[in-house]
Amino acid sequence: MIELRDIHKNFGSNRVLRGVNLTIPKAESMVIIGGSGTGKSVLLKCILGLVQPTSGTILLDGQDVKTAERDAFLARFGMLFQGGALFDSLSVWQNVTFRLLRGSLKRPKAEAKEIAVEKLRRVGLSPDVAELYPAELSGGMQKRVGLARAIAAEPEIIFFDEPTTGLDPIMAGVINELIREIVTEMGATAMTITHDMSSVRAIADKVAMLHDGIIQWTGPISQLDDSGDPYLDQFIHGRAEGPIAAVR
Repeated sequence: MIELRDIHKNFGSNRVLRGVNLTIPKAESMVIIGGSGTGKSVLLKCILGLVQPTSGTILLDGQDVKTAERDAFLARFGMLFQGGALFDSLSVWQNVTFRLLRGSLKRPKAEAKEIAVEKLRRVGLSPDVAELYPAELSGGMQKRVGLARAIAAEPEIIFFDEPTTGLDPIMAGVINELIREIVTEMGATAMTITHDMSSVRAIADKVAMLHDGIIQWTGPISQLDDSGDPYLDQFIHGRAEGPIAAVR
């Protein structure tokens, strides 16, 4: 579904991506891991076209994303943002159906609200939550609303940016289970960026480790603990000693 070929991204003299090659198969869940500042978010933004690569090619379903019609291209994606990114001035249901109330995906208001209630139910929230505002929700509820918004338009591809950041271990486990269930039910292609190993093990079909601007290792989740790669081994076990410098 997504293919990255020799992707480089420089910000002035700072070479963030140094030749990323990665294939994300259709209807599979790929989790990209790596330390803070290694370029995971930059890579995601390159795929979405929010940042233009310095060089390299990104293909979506075989088509170069540079030639894709922008609205049609973005309509294929859903996104769960790291901080929730809910609009404070909009009610929960208006947040969930933000894309369905405007643009090429626009639906009648009543229909959009019905969709919102159904998606909220899917993530374990009752219909009365639809009328609340983000400030009235706990962190876990906000994350669920963000997940409901990500799936509201039935996207083919869903991106998850640090989906469990700021959540306690129990709520993080709930969100991980929801993501796994929803991705499987929808048959969606998923790409998650995280450094939370519990999320990796719960969500991933395949794992890729981004380090020093390249994909250091990639493989199925079943090989994660026996990869033989010293960089991956140090990262997943949180060891201070190893080829990855503890201070960057």
